[in-house]
Parts: sequence; structure tokens; C-alpha cells
Amino acid sequence: METRIVAAGRGWQWIVEGIALYRKSMQVWLALAALLALLWIASLALPAPGSLLFNLLSPILFAGLWIGCRALENGQELKIMHLFAGFRERAAALVTLGGIYLVGTILVFGLVLLNADVPQLTALLSKPGTDIETLRAATRSLAFALLVGATAYLPLLMLLWFAPLLVVFDGLAPLPAMKLSFAACFRNTLPFLVYSAALFALWFAISLPAAFGTAGMVVVAALLVASIPVLFCSIYASYRDIFMRNSSAPGPTNSLNGTP
Repeated sequence: METRIVAAGRGWQWIVEGIALYRKSMQVWLALAALLALLWIASLALPAPGSLLFNLLSPILFAGLWIGCRALENGQELKIMHLFAGFRERAAALVTLGGIYLVGTILVFGLVLLNADVPQLTALLSKPGTDIETLRAATRSLAFALLVGATAYLPLLMLLWFAPLLVVFDGLAPLPAMKLSFAACFRNTLPFLVYSAALFALWFAISLPAAFGTAGMVVVAALLVASIPVLFCSIYASYRDIFMRNSSAPGPTNSLNGTP
């Protein structure tokens, strides 16, 4: 497949286009976001093996949201069942991506724990009257571990950013999709930097009400759920932009709205 390098300012435009796509069916998007959040919360209540199920199935659920984006783009109706449309579109390949992401996340988390020296940190911080220098040392150790984790997580994120979309919309196998996703992200470092900075600024603004206590936390939680559709719509916009997909591109042949 052919990819292209886009201007740095496109990173902000992906968010603008994502908001526009979100506004086409705000009520359904909010219902989809709430349902996705509930599924994630429910997965956390399961025993250890079961709690990993969401990680395995997340590419399928995310792909369903992107199929919904394509439906809206083609003038079709967004439906609640779009969240599960990925189960009908190359589910095995999407689960493979979920498994790779799960293993990668576990390895990154292990790397963070290894560099943080958790037993030593716990022992130091649990001592009564811990001096300020000890606290500073513990903070530096934790900060270094998080930096190592972020550095290791970034390539994993690049490998999987576009992979589910390439699997569903372009029929690629998981490994070629991951390679192409990484290459596309690497070639478009500048727009992704702008995109990341814009998202950080928006989420920072969303977090500000948390300073007002419990009521503020409730507002923040509601705003975070409401921002989920914008995130997925903006990712779809970045895919369409970099892979030169246009608004008349057909959706998956097995989509909820039928074959165009």
C-alpha cells in the first residue's frame, strides 16, 4: 500500500475532522463510548485471566467504532451494534493484534518494574521519618523507570496505531499491517507530534474540574467518556489522510449497513 507524508498541521486537523465526524451522530457516539467504558470496567472485575480478555478483544471493539466512522462518512447510520461489527470482519486477525499488544504491554510494564526497583522503593518509603534525600532518590528512580517504559511503549503504539484499520479496511495480515503502521507513523513524526500535543492540551483542560472535589471528579469522568468518540474519529481521520482514503471509499463488505 502507498502511504504519504502530510504536513505537520494535519495533526490538529485530524482532531478537527474527528470532532466533525462525532457531531454527525453525537447521541449514538456517547452511548457507544459509555458502553465501551462499561465493558472495560466489567473486565476489571473478572479474575486475573478474565481481566485480560478486554485487551485481547479491544482491537475488535475498536475496529467496530472505525467501521461506524466509515458508515457515517458514506452517509449511513451509526448504530450501537457497530461496536461489535469487528466480530464479523476478520476477527481472528484482530485478536492476533490484541494478543501482540497484550504481550507487549506486559513486557513494557515488567521493564518499568525492573528499572523502578520496587522492593527497594517500598522499603525506603515505608520507613518512618524518611528523609527528603531518600524521597528525592525514590522519585528519580521512579521517573527514570517511567521514562524507560514510555520509550519502550512508543514503538509498540506505532506498530498498532493503524494496524486494526489496515486489517479491516485493506485486508492486510497482522504482521504486514503492523509494519506498515510503524512506517506510516515514523514518516509522519511531525504531524503526530502536533496531534499528541493537541490531545494532551485538551485532556489537561478536561482534568481541571478535578480540583473542585468529588463533583469535579464526576465532571472529569463524564468529559473523558465524551472524549472517547473524538479520539477514535480522529484516529480514523489520520488513517484516511495518510493512506489517501476518501469519503467515497467502500466499507467492509460485511458491514452492518450492507455492501455499498
